[in-house]
Amino acid sequence: MLNEFFLENAGSKCTKKAGVKQWLITLQYFKLVSIHHFSMYLITNFSDFQLTCLGGFVLHESVFFLSGLPFILFERAGWFGKYKIQKKNNSPEAQEKCITRLLMYHLCVNLPILLGSYPVFKFMGTRSSLPLPSWKVISTQIIFYFILEDFVFYWGHRILHTKWLYKHVHSVHHEYATPFGLTSEYAHPAEILFLGFATIIGPAITGPHLITLYLWVSLRVLETVEAHSGYHFPWSPSNFLPLYGGADFHDYHHRLLYTKSGNYSSTFVYMDWIFGTDKGYRKLKSLKENERFEAEGKEM
Repeated sequence: MLNEFFLENAGSKCTKKAGVKQWLITLQYFKLVSIHHFSMYLITNFSDFQLTCLGGFVLHESVFFLSGLPFILFERAGWFGKYKIQKKNNSPEAQEKCITRLLMYHLCVNLPILLGSYPVFKFMGTRSSLPLPSWKVISTQIIFYFILEDFVFYWGHRILHTKWLYKHVHSVHHEYATPFGLTSEYAHPAEILFLGFATIIGPAITGPHLITLYLWVSLRVLETVEAHSGYHFPWSPSNFLPLYGGADFHDYHHRLLYTKSGNYSSTFVYMDWIFGTDKGYRKLKSLKENERFEAEGKEM
């Protein structure tokens, strides 16, 4: 299949434009070859159980800590201060407490959940064998997972903000009124089970190829770390993706009292918009923009 791909796209005239096109085609070919060989290595040396459970756990931990730890460094070193949403910093002790609890929760809660859910994924058709799914299939499934996760997470999150559940469960996550990347998964074990369901329900229903599952886990982790980062950069996804919440949107949720916070959405904010639970945030944002325009007008 890979050879056919290369031959079908070869044979351009030796013009400058054709040369660039041929170089891109060749690069794409070698990417496909690399993915193919890497997949063959994994399939040959590891079982489906190892790849789904242990491989998924290692991938999650790697993406989570590699993307989340830099925000602790930024906060301690005072880097990117002008992009920090709140001026308050967390103490080193609070940050260390977060990391210690996370390691315990991941090993004692997340890993057992992953091991226990393997029969469900296997029953629904999750596989690691070749051929790999097309990018069209992968992207369609990932979009479906985001839509479904947003819906389930929104209602689960709103329920956690009822008086009893907030006091006994969700308040653990809100110990950090000034969030940083790693606080995204700092939560009561019951909440990990409750809201973790929103993340795995899509793949559990569709039984995707393992590469799709890996990609979904990576994107979901990167999204939630960014939303809890405490920084709003010029390159933040919310500046480019319509309806994307991001750090500024979720930071507002952590700053307010549980009964008035709103902004319950996960990745995209359409659920808050539909049910009017982002009105306070939108009003505050509008006031800040008006103040900025007035200040700029006075300077002129």
